[in-house]
Amino acid sequence: MAGAAAVAGAARLGRARSQAAKTLDPERLRKFTHALGAPPRAAALADGSYRVEMRAAECQLHPDLPPSRCWTYDGTIPGPIIEAYRGREIAVEWVNALPARHFLPVDSTLEGAGPSLPPVRAVVHLHGGRAPSASDGWPEDWTVPGGTQRCIYPNQQEAALLFYHDHAMGLNRLNVYAGLTGLYLVRDGIEEALRLPSGEFELPLLLCDRWLDPHAQLFYPTSGVPGHPWVPEVFGNCILVNGQLWPYIEVEPTAYRLRIVNAANSRFLRLAIPEASVHAIGSDQGLLNAPVSMNDVLLAPAERTDLVVDFAAAAGRTVGLRNDRRTICQFRVRASSRRLASWNPPFSLRRLAPADARAAGRTRRLTLDEYQDLAANPMLMLLNGKRWSDPVTERPRLGDTEIWEFLNLTDDTHPIHLHQVRFRILDRRSFDADQYLADATLRFTADAVAPGADERGWKDTVRCEPSAVTRILVPFEPYAGRYLWHCHLLEHEANAMMRPLVIG
Repeated sequence: MAGAAAVAGAARLGRARSQAAKTLDPERLRKFTHALGAPPRAAALADGSYRVEMRAAECQLHPDLPPSRCWTYDGTIPGPIIEAYRGREIAVEWVNALPARHFLPVDSTLEGAGPSLPPVRAVVHLHGGRAPSASDGWPEDWTVPGGTQRCIYPNQQEAALLFYHDHAMGLNRLNVYAGLTGLYLVRDGIEEALRLPSGEFELPLLLCDRWLDPHAQLFYPTSGVPGHPWVPEVFGNCILVNGQLWPYIEVEPTAYRLRIVNAANSRFLRLAIPEASVHAIGSDQGLLNAPVSMNDVLLAPAERTDLVVDFAAAAGRTVGLRNDRRTICQFRVRASSRRLASWNPPFSLRRLAPADARAAGRTRRLTLDEYQDLAANPMLMLLNGKRWSDPVTERPRLGDTEIWEFLNLTDDTHPIHLHQVRFRILDRRSFDADQYLADATLRFTADAVAPGADERGWKDTVRCEPSAVTRILVPFEPYAGRYLWHCHLLEHEANAMMRPLVIG
């Protein structure tokens, strides 16, 4: 397996070098010359519902580039922010007004994406949303251009940053890459009572990476295999912040709340603002127990972080939001235009008891698998050795609490997402993956490691590291029905790291 992985890795590197020659070099563009605008806010209709249209649009990613053809929600990248309040149900009509043909390389050999299907399909999933099954965005419940998907979101969940994106079977990797993502904020009274930075001092940021061709059009790499263009990962060289390349933001020398989502297909982000005081106050599903001082924050695709960043010490200076030490966005801190106090982190944000494994009535052991077949499909990923179309094996009962153990038998870190539910991370523990592959013996090679301080709140996506068992504690509530769990590396999910989850 190691030899095949090395060959596959060399092939990936060769393809990357070949395709990089076809793309625009973002380093040649002027940096930090244009201000980052805030994403638009969705406006409710007269009856309180929302109508959001999926459509093609020309988007200006940088002032020195021509507009880029994208697929959008309501004409912008990211789509409009939908703001909801806990306990107040809203309805959204997602209208498919996309073109009849895709402009990115469709692979009709992927499971659920056969050549007899329409070339353009879309279905919206509210990631992190706790909604009835019919509104969750089942991958095969897609609409075609001219169709409408109506979703009911009860918002019976704690305040948190969620995001919506396409989830069409076999196509969502392309649809998301084309631009179909947007932010969704749930508010509640608990959060409001904390008097966190708000209004102009709250900055929702959707981060993703893309390749652009020399004409500034979206470029999606392909395998070079005739009839099977799928690639196992996509890592673009242009990091977009709310759809902008190399933007800046003017800020006051005070505290801001940064609500950040990693909306990349495959890229992990390691974010830092070294010149400012940074505290994590929340993760995927809401507030942490207490603020955590952070030097940097690691986010897998689909993970979110909620940060309070105090720029007081940087008054009159320019500081950077960095990803792996590369500045992707500038903060230009005013000297002293207002009298604003620095932020003093509170001792506690909420009451959140430690995760207790004794609450579980059942433990499931689930493998993350990778297979090599260089003659045909260069790589195939599965969950527990099963494809999407295999019979359902994960059938927890409504109201039960389970431990799920993910045994990662691959060389990649996989962000695993469970729809509708939230969970707590228990621990990660290294094991001998080669021995497990040989005879199914689980031999640990180190002690269990507790999750990072910024991972100890409620989550919906967890990083599963190579040759490690990652354990999560999952209460299956509040809805019964048909859902799913999958890797959130979108290329992995498409081939075929996705399984049904039926809560009964």
